[in-house]
Amino acid sequence: MVSATENNAIASVTAATWIGFAMMCIGMFMAILDVQVVATSLATIQDALTIAQDQMSWIQTSYLISEIIAIPLTGFLTRLLTMRWLFFVAVSVFTLASIACAMSGSFSSLITWRIVQGFSGGTLIPVVFSAVFLLFPLRLQPLATTIAGVLAVLAPTVGPVVGGWITATYSWHWLFLINVLPGIVAASVASLSLRKERTSFDQLSHFDVMSLALGAIALAALEIGIKEAPKRGWTSPIAAGLLALCLASALLFVLRALWSPSPLVNLRTFRDRNFSIGCVLSFVLGTGLFGSIYLMPVFLAYVRAHNALEIGKIMLVTGVAQLIVAPVVAFLVRRVDERLLTAAGFLLFGIGLALSTVQTKATDFDDMFWPQLIRGSAIMFCILPPTQLALGHLAKTAIDDASGLFNLMRNLGGAIGIALIDTVIYTRAPEYAQSIVGRLAAGDLDTAKALGIPPEALASAPLDPEKQALLTSLVDKVAFVDAINDAWALVAVMTFAALVFLPLARRMPTPAAAAAIH
Repeated sequence: MVSATENNAIASVTAATWIGFAMMCIGMFMAILDVQVVATSLATIQDALTIAQDQMSWIQTSYLISEIIAIPLTGFLTRLLTMRWLFFVAVSVFTLASIACAMSGSFSSLITWRIVQGFSGGTLIPVVFSAVFLLFPLRLQPLATTIAGVLAVLAPTVGPVVGGWITATYSWHWLFLINVLPGIVAASVASLSLRKERTSFDQLSHFDVMSLALGAIALAALEIGIKEAPKRGWTSPIAAGLLALCLASALLFVLRALWSPSPLVNLRTFRDRNFSIGCVLSFVLGTGLFGSIYLMPVFLAYVRAHNALEIGKIMLVTGVAQLIVAPVVAFLVRRVDERLLTAAGFLLFGIGLALSTVQTKATDFDDMFWPQLIRGSAIMFCILPPTQLALGHLAKTAIDDASGLFNLMRNLGGAIGIALIDTVIYTRAPEYAQSIVGRLAAGDLDTAKALGIPPEALASAPLDPEKQALLTSLVDKVAFVDAINDAWALVAVMTFAALVFLPLARRMPTPAAAAAIH
């Protein structure tokens, strides 16, 4: 629990603290935005560097693997370097790696620097959420969490707009070079503004290389395994082998961490019920948040034939709703039971996801407006209260590792959620296509009308092979839409299911009440 002494130590917050925290938020925003802006221009990068089609996804996968390995290490690195120097080093390396990515003239060079970029960027996310509870007293933690939370979810929302605009206006190199100026400013200002602490290089004597190797193998195998599983099948030798390697490595990592007197990552925090429930909620939010950000561009690009900039503009509704609702959530989280706010958020978010399960091939901005507005209004309720629930009551010494694990769960939820979504699409779309063709062949006029085929064209003669060939593209598109609707339903059900964990959480004093006590 947070003691009165610990809280009083940070009761006085100076302007320098806020400035330093703002610079940290900029660094986090850069790291999250980078994934989205690069995703919009993979085809352009592929043509420029002559990358094989089956290798192109590694531009993103290499970044995500190194990022997901770095996130749980943030606690150790913070103890080693202090928060101030960890942020300075991480954002500086991220900026230099961005320059190197832009200068890459080959696929291998780009992948190398994407790995460096991903590892340094991975530490920028949890260190910000650690700073919320280490730099600010209880009364200011909801406000600081709001600022960090808004930027964390706004970055993937505006990413397609930024990436699409850069692609249409400049060269692909600027997808990376946009990080340079904010990176230099953030590193310089934060190094002067954040509080100075003594580094602890003696931590290196306790550095567990074996745990690092086991954790890296487990997370890398999981990331690659779930990337390959939707295409190859979850029981294919490659996918099954990688997932088995992940399970074995993760088990050994957990056992080693629990037995070690100085573990690389403190997993004992999971004994805290509220922290564990918070991590479950973070995982589920990751599936819905990243899943929706993945599904919308796929639908709008393939079904509606929109370009990256048009897709980004459509998706801005979610970001605008987040910005409008954020101050309201920050006000409520200080005064209302976090469990009630979290329940309202996940219920509303689930409804927003469920409303997208009835899309047709004609669905566009107007039909997507309300589902986006509802999801955008709910997201901050799904971030601020669960973050406070999971981390707000922990001792300061536990925050660094706990923040890394909490953020790791959200990223894992996103990665696994997207893999499940791809599995649904890959398996259900062919089934729907076969069913549609069967109904057309039987002369089903309702199906013909849904496809936009004149009823008289179907009624005049049976559907012969030549007509089937002409209709293949149309049938595949409708089947794809139906499969995407199933994927929306999956993430909606998972979001609603998360509500069953909330009654198990212990009620904690609201920040306003706790601050009054202290």
